[in-house]
Amino acid sequence: MFKNNFKLIRELKLLKENMLLKLDEPKILSDIISIISELVIEVRIKVNKQGMFIVAIDPANVALVSFKLPKEAFSQLEVEEEVVGVSLDNLKSILKRSRPGSSLIFQTEDNLLRIELQDKIKREFKLSLIDIETEEKTMPNLEFASRVEMPGIDLSESIEDCSIVADACTFVAKPNKFTIEAKGSLNSAKSEFSSDEVKIEIKPGEENSEIRGRYSLEYLQKFIKAAKITEKAIINFSSNYPLKLEFKTPRMELAFVLAPRVETED
Repeated sequence: MFKNNFKLIRELKLLKENMLLKLDEPKILSDIISIISELVIEVRIKVNKQGMFIVAIDPANVALVSFKLPKEAFSQLEVEEEVVGVSLDNLKSILKRSRPGSSLIFQTEDNLLRIELQDKIKREFKLSLIDIETEEKTMPNLEFASRVEMPGIDLSESIEDCSIVADACTFVAKPNKFTIEAKGSLNSAKSEFSSDEVKIEIKPGEENSEIRGRYSLEYLQKFIKAAKITEKAIINFSSNYPLKLEFKTPRMELAFVLAPRVETED
């Protein structure tokens, strides 16, 4: 009798410690996981009482992505702290099965992540967890000479324009003007924005400088897919220094850090 009671107590304790999350609007998570999956194939997802967090670096060590889904985004959050490793291709495919009005439930069971989609019918998927043997990544502490806040759609259009003529573009910031430009062997593209159209902040002491950062369009085209999720994009950069691109809403934070491309004559 006592043996059975101890077994029951142990099983109840294990059940209590399992992670249980519920999202009533899973589309944002689905969209963001789809974007992140273009940079990395597997990630460690950290979950605690403050929400869900992902920080990962692409295999080429050129770009870092950081994602935060705060506790306010969840209708149910039962966890102390847990880290799960998952294949993003598999997770992305499952999340795409959600429909408008669906609820999404995550629950860990042994070495599995149980994903439940609830709408007209209840659908259940079980995803094997994987052991990702890497140290925990964090967002680097970077200081920038310029910060530009602009409509995400305008940034997206400018990046696509530049991709027609080159494989890298240059961001140029002055106190009253922000420019995105690219030059190929024969062709070029340029978008100019005044301080009336975008918000430009220049670090004190840099007001008389032309701040220029050159970055890969291959990566930028992946990042700007987040423009469909938020109205604003925040661009942080310095001359010959990494870029930090941020997309934020009250329910999520998504940021990318990208190494600079060496400035050369095209």
